[in-house]
Amino acid sequence: MAKHYHVTHRADGSWAVKGAGNARASSLHTTQGAAIQAAKPLARQAGGELRIHNTENRIREAWSYGNDPRNIPG
Repeated sequence: MAKHYHVTHRADGSWAVKGAGNARASSLHTTQGAAIQAAKPLARQAGGELRIHNTENRIREAWSYGNDPRNIPG
């Protein structure tokens, strides 16, 4: 089963990269861009998804690095 990673905003203003189901963050960053750059290789290696949250912690974007079973072009 592929592991999913989330980039979330924290109360102290920092951004966290957190694996789904983990209690602790994998890494902390001062900007969202830095957190995304740190999370991309983790999601690619795991073959999962990267979910990027906004400052209200609602998902604003999701990238999939896993196997897509659909056979639809585009």
